[in-house]
Amino acid sequence: MTILTLVRHGETDWNRDRRVQGSTDIPLNDTGRAQARGAAAALRASLPADLPVVMAASDLARARETAEIIAADLDVAAPALYPDLRERGYGEAEGVDVVECNERWGDWATAVIPGAEPWPAVRARALRGLRAAVRDARRTTAPADAALVIVSHGALIRELIRHATGGEFPLHGERLGNASLHTLRYERDRLSLLSYAGSSL
Repeated sequence: MTILTLVRHGETDWNRDRRVQGSTDIPLNDTGRAQARGAAAALRASLPADLPVVMAASDLARARETAEIIAADLDVAAPALYPDLRERGYGEAEGVDVVECNERWGDWATAVIPGAEPWPAVRARALRGLRAAVRDARRTTAPADAALVIVSHGALIRELIRHATGGEFPLHGERLGNASLHTLRYERDRLSLLSYAGSSL
């Protein structure tokens, strides 16, 4: 069994401006770096003191830098990077203002956006990346268990939470804020939700 904490990356300028990022590689801004330090403080208070911490992240800059800041603050090894943990690709919507995106393609949850990665493909990729990160963490700390912290992206984390809860969570209209923490259990290839931090839009 592995207890893992999924962390959404810190803020970028496109987050601040409410533009769709997707797979576009946008760096953190200063607010995002401060949020990453805040996430590290929250993790320091919540992670089991008797387990080694292993960091993993999407290889996109905003997730990678968030994970690097957390790792430095926790004094643990730099994150292993997994392209499978990248954000959903949003095709023609990338760079578009969220309001305009809704006007052009409909409600965010059901929009059919040209060139966007299909949701089933996002889930399959996310689970593949999660399995790889768990496997590598277990190898790193064997025979001891590990506290695994994975920094990724809003849509990908939402999809993992949906998978873990049979679609019950996150609730409709909830968002996962930048640098928010979400805890799951991974056991025998089964994922279950322990807690998540959703907030109203």
